[in-house]
Amino acid sequence: MSEQIPESKQTVLGLYVTSAEAYEKYKAAPDKVKLLDVRTPEEFIFVGHPEMAACIPLGFQSYRWDEQNGYYDLEVNPHFVPQVRERFDPDETLMLLCRSGGRSAMAVNILAQAGYTDAWNIIDGMEGDLVDGKRTQNGWKNANLPWTYEVDPQRMCLPDE
Repeated sequence: MSEQIPESKQTVLGLYVTSAEAYEKYKAAPDKVKLLDVRTPEEFIFVGHPEMAACIPLGFQSYRWDEQNGYYDLEVNPHFVPQVRERFDPDETLMLLCRSGGRSAMAVNILAQAGYTDAWNIIDGMEGDLVDGKRTQNGWKNANLPWTYEVDPQRMCLPDE
């Protein structure tokens, strides 16, 4: 399958699922399969998130404009791995989600270096891939899987103040 996955979404573990496949795995074993949303808290809150997901951001939104890439930079979350370890055991199956599969791939690679071996990249993410400038193809929301705007602060890791 990795030959069909864009390089930016590939991981060292080579474990890939679509949003729909991740949800089926979760439904089959909710005590073992966990969803980890690695988007920023702003994305988690304002774009919505899978009802069962925890949010441990890979990075936090900065307000530094990246002229070369045309977007605002993210600040790397220096506590990402310790925060994941606090919440998830290494033997649990983790399904990692971001907007469209790129940051979640980076997060899988970081967790693999930390000893996690069952971390899957949800390759279409929460919003899916771009079609004519809009995220209308695939993704958790476009697959009509359960999601919400309701926030449980216990399921979120925020930056230190």
